[in-house]
Amino acid sequence: MSSYRAAVAVGPLVAASFSAVLVLSGTAGAQDEGPASGKGGKAVDKAPAGVELTTLLPEKISVDNGSEKTSITATVKNGGIKDSGRIRLLVVGFDGLVVKNVEGCSAIPEKNLPAGSNSGFACPIGNLAAGKSASYTVQATYDLGKTGKICLPVQTGDGKKTFWQQGPVPFGTDNPSPDAPATPLLLGTDNEPAGPGAEELPRTGPADAVLPLGAAGAALCAAGAAGLWWSRRRRTDTGSG
Repeated sequence: MSSYRAAVAVGPLVAASFSAVLVLSGTAGAQDEGPASGKGGKAVDKAPAGVELTTLLPEKISVDNGSEKTSITATVKNGGIKDSGRIRLLVVGFDGLVVKNVEGCSAIPEKNLPAGSNSGFACPIGNLAAGKSASYTVQATYDLGKTGKICLPVQTGDGKKTFWQQGPVPFGTDNPSPDAPATPLLLGTDNEPAGPGAEELPRTGPADAVLPLGAAGAALCAAGAAGLWWSRRRRTDTGSG
């Protein structure tokens, strides 16, 4: 499957405040998700005092072997004792994992995607109250002939700081099921596709390799030893901060 590039013009993002836990309705595949995990997550820029932002991904997902479609729940949590202030979540796909849609979010233009990624969405959360969380249903495809990774940075609303970043963390299996209706994938596992050429599959390296940010304060995703840098600040949320 050829790489997909998001080329949709993005309008202004509308900030939304969450005063309670938000769980968006899932689609096919979401019911197969295991317990949520923060594997591959790192704090980056220091969050305001009393604010503790993290993200969670399911420990397992299921990919339809015919359509290559899957559904992933991405969750942002504020485990602190103070409200977060205006924040946003980015959902970015790498290699065989292509993010097709995130409900309530806007596609990131191709020119603003991090190097090496194939797709991404920006989700304006607004102010996340202390002890609350916000969850998003991520619709994606997964080419089981490749590795596949996802990255979840949590930023200020203007993108100047990144408080937390999970990934790029791989989903995969070392026991592919090409003849089954669906293939279960585990978080933090490099994919080993079935068939010839599997031994030539490039490895992703440590799933939790996240490098510190520079003065620009842009989000940084790292895959193995190669740092992937947002080359310019996103202004897709002009007016919503």
